[in-house]
Amino acid sequence: MSGDGETTQQTLVGISFEDVFRAQEFMTATSRMASRGELVLDDRVLIVKDEKGHTRVVETKDLQGGRSAVSGAFWAGFAGLILGGPVGWAAGIAAGAGVGAIAAKVIDLGISDEWVAWFREAVVPGSATVALLITDFREDALLEEASRFTGSHLVYANLEDGMIDRLAEALGDPDGPDARVETHD
Repeated sequence: MSGDGETTQQTLVGISFEDVFRAQEFMTATSRMASRGELVLDDRVLIVKDEKGHTRVVETKDLQGGRSAVSGAFWAGFAGLILGGPVGWAAGIAAGAGVGAIAAKVIDLGISDEWVAWFREAVVPGSATVALLITDFREDALLEEASRFTGSHLVYANLEDGMIDRLAEALGDPDGPDARVETHD
């Protein structure tokens, strides 16, 4: 997807919605865009904050400790069984589980934990925010899709100022330019 109106750098965009249903609809729309080749979706995170300020985070790419430990135990146990019989199987399970659990703590495949924490703080109580990590997207397609979600708020985007303005306008967000707030990378 290289050419006019297309971007290839990794881009982080956060858009806030008045409720979780609208946020989930936007997540579905980004999946549809990815299936059409209009963007490459590297990761998505849904952050929901209730009226009492309790936050729930749903990540799509982060490794889970338990799941990684089980997977590591299975594959290392299998290799140990082939190479060392029952003793190798037991040793492989123990080593694989440990490596899998450690890998889940060390490897962050999508939006960094620091950015998830930043968005977690930025979410207004009673709303939901979708953070997208995208590459190689068609600007016109993103703007067209965003225009279906008027009333949403652009929380953050590491895009050029002109694109931030166009995205905020597509969302019907007069406060969009505050998405230029300098934060960490």
